[in-house]
Amino acid sequence: MLSLYGEDIASRLLLGTAQYPSPSILAEAVRASGAGIVTVSLRRETAGGRTGGQFWELIRELGVRILPNTAGCHSVKEAVTTARMARDLFGTDWIKLEVIGHHDTLQPDVFGLVEAARILIEEGFKVFPYTTEDLVVAGRLLEAGCEVLMPWCAPIGSARGPVNPDALRSFRAEFPDIPLIVDAGLGRPSHAASVMELGFDAVLLNTAVAKAGDPAAMASAFAQAVEAGRRAFKAGPLEPRDMAVPSTPVIGKAVFE
Repeated sequence: MLSLYGEDIASRLLLGTAQYPSPSILAEAVRASGAGIVTVSLRRETAGGRTGGQFWELIRELGVRILPNTAGCHSVKEAVTTARMARDLFGTDWIKLEVIGHHDTLQPDVFGLVEAARILIEEGFKVFPYTTEDLVVAGRLLEAGCEVLMPWCAPIGSARGPVNPDALRSFRAEFPDIPLIVDAGLGRPSHAASVMELGFDAVLLNTAVAKAGDPAAMASAFAQAVEAGRRAFKAGPLEPRDMAVPSTPVIGKAVFE
């Protein structure tokens, strides 16, 4: 069971809600994924001409928890204001915090992220910060009061998968008792399985499912991959070796001359 800010969540797959061809396809994908949490951008919903009430009604029908996010925000002021609006609209103090610092890579502005996290936590928010795999930044976020960290594995929507698995492995080792959710850049179910095998607690993805030929089928595939990766981690996978190791023992083997 995944525990986030004192609440138990059955699924270790979190799903975004943007870019789906239709609300019905979104609903099918969420059901197929088994996700207990979905994210939604307040800005995206407003720009798309849909009201928060209509979207909230869809979420209630699906029986999942909503995690609003501050996607599209490029400053501390924007992110904090959007978070406050999301709390009023959706009635939750959970917020996925994004403060974007680079237009091309959508890399987080880690300085603004820490500042915005501190402000929101002082206001009672439970912050899920979208960050890089930088250990120093992660430490600052924890000092600010974050109880969950969400490092990227590749730029948002790139579908590249974990480009720096060694950094992710170090991130997990540095924070063994903190819930860690890999966010952004996952393109294939195998990517999700690989980061879960490193010991991460969950993954969050959107584009890989929303833009798939069959979003519901892809959501189901990711759900199975997340579960497989978690089971493999718990089972204790072998570490890679430089040399071959025979699977058949040679000690006691008969020698023929």
